[in-house]
Amino acid sequence: MIRLLLVIFIAVPVTAWYAWEVIWAVLRKAPNLSCVCYQAPRKWSRLMLWVAGVKVVVENLGVISEETPQIIVANHVSWYDVFALAANVPGEYLFVAKKEVKRFPILAQAITACGHIYIDRRDHQSALDSLEAIRKRLAQTNPTVIMFPEGTRSATGELQRFKKGAFVLALQAQADIVPVAISGSGDIMNKSSMRIYPGTITVRFGEPIPVDLLTTENRDQLIRDTREVLLDLLAVDPESN
Repeated sequence: MIRLLLVIFIAVPVTAWYAWEVIWAVLRKAPNLSCVCYQAPRKWSRLMLWVAGVKVVVENLGVISEETPQIIVANHVSWYDVFALAANVPGEYLFVAKKEVKRFPILAQAITACGHIYIDRRDHQSALDSLEAIRKRLAQTNPTVIMFPEGTRSATGELQRFKKGAFVLALQAQADIVPVAISGSGDIMNKSSMRIYPGTITVRFGEPIPVDLLTTENRDQLIRDTREVLLDLLAVDPESN
């Protein structure tokens, strides 16, 4: 409980500070806006991890390419999954967040200002519009897109059923899928508790799954292949590496 209070005590003003840094850069049309949007989330995430006493071990990060369109598909157990990825994915990246994140004042405005995209899976047309907006961003600036295909945090820690949006997008945008297994974050903070514990998160990047020879007819097979790879990555013992 003491650690939770410490995290809250530091996180609230720090979050407000970095969010306002982004918003202010947008309002004054700063020439370095893109740099602010790259750097602020990384600094914020690293500080959030440090305050909680969390170490992140990253494996096979070299598969991420700033030249090739890619979509990171990761399992999701904890809020700390977001911090672990935001702190370590290189280059420009774009998170796809569920619309409920909009409930957080200031933070939501900063997320929107930096071009991250919300998706409302309950509204089919809105979800399609969001995917089209991401496809256009991929065509224009080629960011690494980060998506959690389970749609929400897993309460059990087990990999849940995948939503199809990430895979439809990958096929339409011809962006390779990069499976990413995140282990240990549920021990830091899980969905059923507000308690925060120090520990280690392992972020394991799998080899990209190319989609250049696939069409939308291959969507379901792509989902199955990605899920199988992700399960294999999650089964790897970190101490064996």
